[in-house]
Amino acid sequence: MKQFTYQRAASVEEAVAAVRAVPGARFIAGGTNLLDLMKLHVETPAHLVDVNRLGLDRIEPTPEGGLRIGALVRNADLAAHAGVRRDYALLSRAIVAGASGQLRNKATTAGNLLQRTRCPYFYDRATACNKRAPGSGCAALHGHSHNLAILGASAHCIATHPSDMAVAMRALDASVETIDADGAARTIPIATLYLAPGETPHLETSLRPAELITAVTLPPPVGGIHLYRKVRDRASYAFATVSVALVARVSDGSVSAYRLAFGGLAPAPWRSEAAERLPGGASAADLADAVLAGARPTAHNAYKLALVRRTLAASMAQALDIHSDGART
Repeated sequence: MKQFTYQRAASVEEAVAAVRAVPGARFIAGGTNLLDLMKLHVETPAHLVDVNRLGLDRIEPTPEGGLRIGALVRNADLAAHAGVRRDYALLSRAIVAGASGQLRNKATTAGNLLQRTRCPYFYDRATACNKRAPGSGCAALHGHSHNLAILGASAHCIATHPSDMAVAMRALDASVETIDADGAARTIPIATLYLAPGETPHLETSLRPAELITAVTLPPPVGGIHLYRKVRDRASYAFATVSVALVARVSDGSVSAYRLAFGGLAPAPWRSEAAERLPGGASAADLADAVLAGARPTAHNAYKLALVRRTLAASMAQALDIHSDGART
């Protein structure tokens, strides 16, 4: 690991000022992703600004009836929160599916949203990666792309976003609150937080230099049946091959996909508004057709096309079973 300097910030203002003052500085909280990248020299920050003492660790109701989640709320605390489990069960289920208990105890809300891809070529400094070294090329395009993107990628990058929590947040229409280096606050819908790779895959979010996430807000609960189904290469904790975040509504024995988002398919959490706009009771096959429109798989990951269809169909069948069980009780 290369040498770096370290400071503990006592306020949001001090934290953003410190990151702005030192070229190559980074915020650090749980460090569950950043420290791994530093050990591999994929990331080499000159200065780390510890934000753990900023008090951004509360979960509070909003005046509109939603929920405001501090950026430093640990994943374990968020998943276990009574209000989240009751009103935003999709989020709780995605977090529990995402990592082991040890990691959930350490990882933060903001850090989870900002974690970087687990593409093996991004981690391997001996290979070309436009995300790690802009302009160097993308070894994944002609390499082993088993678990890489089939949607929303570009000719310069086919990496996927690894966060399960972000998929649920996208389905729930979350927004991110920030403070920038000039002290200006803004709210960014999660739909516009992540940037498409295009020709600049190293630019991953719409955050400005030294801009700090302070909270994530959820709108009022949407109701319905909340499901998060994750398919992965092994039974223990692993990143999604395909995951489905589904908020379903059931009537007259048919399931409507009121909210539908996916992980493991794209460089960002993939929300399918086209599928959501289909008439109520649309089949899983029709929904999958809408989701997969424009998909561009490689020879190694074309299996994801069928896996999306099966995982979505299983999720809708589960929603119908849950509704039927509730009707009988």
